[in-house]
Amino acid sequence: MKHVKITAFDCPDAWFKTLGHIWREGDPFTVGYGSEVTETKKLNLSIEITHPENRPLVSDKASCDMKYVQWYALTYLWCGEGKQEEIYTYGSRLREPVDQVEEAIKNYVKEQNDRQVTMVIRLPEDIYKKDPKTKEKHEPPCLSIIDTEIVDNKMHLTCYFRSWDAFAGLPANIAGLQLFNEAFVTEINERTNLGLTTGKLVFHSKNCHLYKRQFNLVKDFLEPKSNDKNTRLAKTIKASKI
Repeated sequence: MKHVKITAFDCPDAWFKTLGHIWREGDPFTVGYGSEVTETKKLNLSIEITHPENRPLVSDKASCDMKYVQWYALTYLWCGEGKQEEIYTYGSRLREPVDQVEEAIKNYVKEQNDRQVTMVIRLPEDIYKKDPKTKEKHEPPCLSIIDTEIVDNKMHLTCYFRSWDAFAGLPANIAGLQLFNEAFVTEINERTNLGLTTGKLVFHSKNCHLYKRQFNLVKDFLEPKSNDKNTRLAKTIKASKI
């Protein structure tokens, strides 16, 4: 099992570097149970993003745009409502039965040097493969933990994903968590005179992966074919120098 650590400047940089490392170094892994039974390439991955606040939050090459990221951050991370047809969202787990976000804000209003402010999304019953009540197939959350810490007047987040779709999921996830952190800091600042800013985003995932159906997309993205016109031009220039 390969563990790789990536340091990135901003969110798009983190996405691009993650795709490159998994494509070049990823271990083959056949998923035998889960949302998609297929072949993958995967890494045990750690990502440190030093300036996640930098705009744009998502690359123009990603499968999502800022409109989607804003909707995702509000519906799936910050708010407890909006579950729609889903059994749960990350936000519903964070807000019910204990409003962990509100309690985290209160904790930091009282004490900024608190190292115990951890918000948990995964529940003990998520170990079951079927919902104990409905007996239907149960999918545990990919995002399990959002840990927080204030250092140098900046709010840093450390998050754990048990499983992470690097191509389609990661861009919206990291951008959405940056927006989550910005809202989190804003709420604290409105109740104090701290003037906090957002800090680093750090992620860990034991299985950050690419699905087989994405291989050609990733290859084309990372290894774009030379434009025929440019190729002919390069050959002409080379020939003129001989």
